[in-house]
Amino acid sequence: MNRLAAWIDKHKIGKHAWIAGLLACIAVTAYASTLDPASLDAQQHYGFLSLVPALATLIICFATRNVIFALFMGVVLGGLVSGSYNIVREFMIPSLGTTGFAEILLVYLWALGGLLGIWNRNGGAWYFAKYVSENHVKSRRSALFFTWLMGVIFHQGGTISTVLTGTTVRPVADREKVSHEELAYVVDSTASPVATVIPFNAWPVYIAGLIAIPSMSHFVADRDAAVSMFLAAIPFNFYGILAVLFTLLFAFGKLPFTGRNMRAARKRAMLTGELDAPDAQPMVSKELATLNVAEGYEPSLWDFFVPISVLLGFAIVPTVFLDELMIFEAFGLAVVSGMLLSIIRGMSARDAFDGMLEGIKGVTIGAVILGLAVTLAQVSETLGASNYVIAVAAESLTAAPFILPGLLMLVCMTVAFSIGSSWGTYAVVFPIALPLAYAISPDPLFLTIVFGAILGGAVFGDQCSPISDTTILSSLACGCDLMDHVFTQLPMALTAAGISIVLYTGITLFVL
Repeated sequence: MNRLAAWIDKHKIGKHAWIAGLLACIAVTAYASTLDPASLDAQQHYGFLSLVPALATLIICFATRNVIFALFMGVVLGGLVSGSYNIVREFMIPSLGTTGFAEILLVYLWALGGLLGIWNRNGGAWYFAKYVSENHVKSRRSALFFTWLMGVIFHQGGTISTVLTGTTVRPVADREKVSHEELAYVVDSTASPVATVIPFNAWPVYIAGLIAIPSMSHFVADRDAAVSMFLAAIPFNFYGILAVLFTLLFAFGKLPFTGRNMRAARKRAMLTGELDAPDAQPMVSKELATLNVAEGYEPSLWDFFVPISVLLGFAIVPTVFLDELMIFEAFGLAVVSGMLLSIIRGMSARDAFDGMLEGIKGVTIGAVILGLAVTLAQVSETLGASNYVIAVAAESLTAAPFILPGLLMLVCMTVAFSIGSSWGTYAVVFPIALPLAYAISPDPLFLTIVFGAILGGAVFGDQCSPISDTTILSSLACGCDLMDHVFTQLPMALTAAGISIVLYTGITLFVL
């Protein structure tokens, strides 16, 4: 708790910010009280107020860099808009009591923290980095390419990819003086984007379940047809392709537009060896960033590869061959195998257990942020934020239907950036957008282009949002300050998104 208190104390909010926040809350409450409940039920959203919590959170994040304060204010505003003033009972307890949050907490934070702690105590990750550096990675460029390659190999998408890639490559990248901002960008940009381009994962099956429904049966016959539509849309998933290509060019130092903040981060690491900015607050505590091998213990490659092999074996193999997710079992057994191997190889049980506990304590901030992010997502869903964005966008289509793919991509970018979830965005947008596209033109090529635009737009928002679990966990696994990661990757992601929208608009002009 001392670390949490110190982190919050460092990000003090001035009295003027508190006054502005209070006035905004009063204004929102006053306006929300004038709304007609019957009209709200019919529309399934609160109009522009549906977006206020998410927008306020994002503005505060970028203005103050205080993510915890921003998320909390977003939840408070959601309570004011909906009239549910007891935000603890209405939003926090229901959100934090869900199975989804329990899995995030146990698997991606406690188990991840425990694994990092064990590697810190037995030196497994450090020894792996030393071995790879001496035999394969000889420079910053090769370290970044190694990161890109691991991101492609661990292409299951979302949180599992960020955790696997980040924990695998960070020791190697640290050794070669790759800034944590650079590392987090490559890890984050080869997580979900890769999963939508290389389909050997759960994504096609999940999306097929969203669109293989009776209301779309006249153009999506069944689940197999839905999966086929996903595969056909891959060449038109311009953002996913460009995101993966940009990170490859970035790794080789050939990407011409990296943005001022990323250039500064790279220059800092190369000239000073400092992997984080002077005022950064990394998502991993300093205890986990400093090697602390137990006295008398000799690290080996076994200490790294046994837990990773267990993790991959139980996380990927059942998913691909048995269509069964065993993520919790995978992370739990990885921690247990790492502890047991260390004890078998001579470490005391107390040292192994203490290492695990230190790792869990080292990711406390990540647990707090993810908890609030889950709550804010529940707030946005309650207010109908996605429904409002889609309703507003649909009004523009009657005048210029050829803009549909680009507009839908922009809608998905907005929704996913606001709620921090690509899968959540898919669940809202696909059932509405595909029938709309079919009504405009039943041409299969047009539907495929629309499908690709939705895929890429949601991935952009998920990748770049400071309230997204993949963004948070990329920062956590790479030891990066969350907002530093957001600021440095946005210029490149926005460039890829802008190019994609232009391509969609130009191609659709010839299709319709």
